[in-house]
Amino acid sequence: MNTIFRKSMLSVAGIAFAGGVFAGPIAAHANPVDAKPVAAAVHTAASKPQGAQSHITLNDEQTANVKAIIAATKKAGLPERAAVISIATSLQESKLENLGHLGDANDHDSQGLFQQRPSSGWGTPEQITDPEYSTTAFLKGLRQVDGWQDMPLTKAAQTVQVSAYPDAYAQWEQQAADLVGQYWNS
Repeated sequence: MNTIFRKSMLSVAGIAFAGGVFAGPIAAHANPVDAKPVAAAVHTAASKPQGAQSHITLNDEQTANVKAIIAATKKAGLPERAAVISIATSLQESKLENLGHLGDANDHDSQGLFQQRPSSGWGTPEQITDPEYSTTAFLKGLRQVDGWQDMPLTKAAQTVQVSAYPDAYAQWEQQAADLVGQYWNS
């Protein structure tokens, strides 16, 4: 492969990556598209859990965070599927723990249930460590993903989060669906 062509392709890939990193979180704070809640099953035909599933035992704080995510989802007028995607994302990002800044152990300035970054436009540290705010910010981004209701969970989550490990969300889908099933009507 000639050097100029290879460098050009690497430049295009870098610009595409940077655009996703910066536009994803910022787009999450734009005016949301009018989303009308629809009756939807927790799992759709396109969203059966993919691959090996992980499971953790939750403590009281993690369970409270599940309930906060569900409450914010209901308040946003979104269906159970949105809560499943949100909880699975939080399971991957923080194990449902509302993490503050962890210094050198942290991924840049990522904080909260969704490991959102103030430097990427998600909000202030105080905002993104508030479960209702951080969930609402995530859901605003999710609403902007065309067809999120019917796409695989990992694709919907990745479109909002722009993670270095896009397939990692899938492993939490069954536990997230079970938690939504358990707490949605309580």
